[in-house]
Amino acid sequence: MIHNTLISVDTLNLSLHQPDWVIIDCRFSLANTQQGKSAYQQGHIPNARYAHLDNDLSSTITDFTGRHPLPDSRVLVKKLGKWGISNHSQVIIYDDAGGAFAGRLWWLLRHWFGHDKVAVLDGGIQAWQKKFDLVTTLPKVKVTTFRPYLNDTQWLTALQVQNALAQKKICLIDARTPERYRGEIEPIDFVAGHIPYALNRPFQLNLDKAGFFLPIEKLHADFQALIGNTKAENVVHYCGSGVTACHNLLAMEHASLKGSKLYAGSWSEWIRNQNRPIVKS
Repeated sequence: MIHNTLISVDTLNLSLHQPDWVIIDCRFSLANTQQGKSAYQQGHIPNARYAHLDNDLSSTITDFTGRHPLPDSRVLVKKLGKWGISNHSQVIIYDDAGGAFAGRLWWLLRHWFGHDKVAVLDGGIQAWQKKFDLVTTLPKVKVTTFRPYLNDTQWLTALQVQNALAQKKICLIDARTPERYRGEIEPIDFVAGHIPYALNRPFQLNLDKAGFFLPIEKLHADFQALIGNTKAENVVHYCGSGVTACHNLLAMEHASLKGSKLYAGSWSEWIRNQNRPIVKS
């Protein structure tokens, strides 16, 4: 069976030692970028490797990019092989933030690299710890080769977003908190507000109080009410830097609303150009 959106801790535990299953720990903190790696060293799910958001899943920031530019595809492909991920691997990704960071690698593999067998651990490491043990031993990795099927139609540039909005071809969804969307506060980026015509769907609304994704029916109803008659493939997600936007994309796909896309640069890239319009409301 292929898992390509979410997977439960019970299902993962049953296949924990399958040779073609690879587990990736994506814990990360924007406030302390070494916290995730430190937490991994103190205890992780058996056989898990660690992927760092800044060092592994993003490229170098420039004057024209957002805070987490897409990684160099060639560099990431080599890292996937070093982590033991091949085209036959079932990849399971987790974090401790409800999937906020795990969703980034899920999107990179599933939508940019065309790898179907990748899923996020529902409930994250917290759900795992309630039933199973963590380990500190590092996994024995068999280096392999991963061959991507790059699909650059799954993400948009700032210019593509601007043109598509002008032509009313897309429905843009902002995954940040309502306060940041409205421009009332901005704790990270140097300009507050949102992209014109964008709707707001904080990614946290995809989760219940225990940190699990809401039932499929609820997610489907929520997103359908938000996008109205817009087709899923005409929906584009963004956030502060293109990371938590993947959470909304994952939620839509899990709810059988497939085909939505990512504005990879997101708000932190949008505001680099002062000629791009912004809204505070």
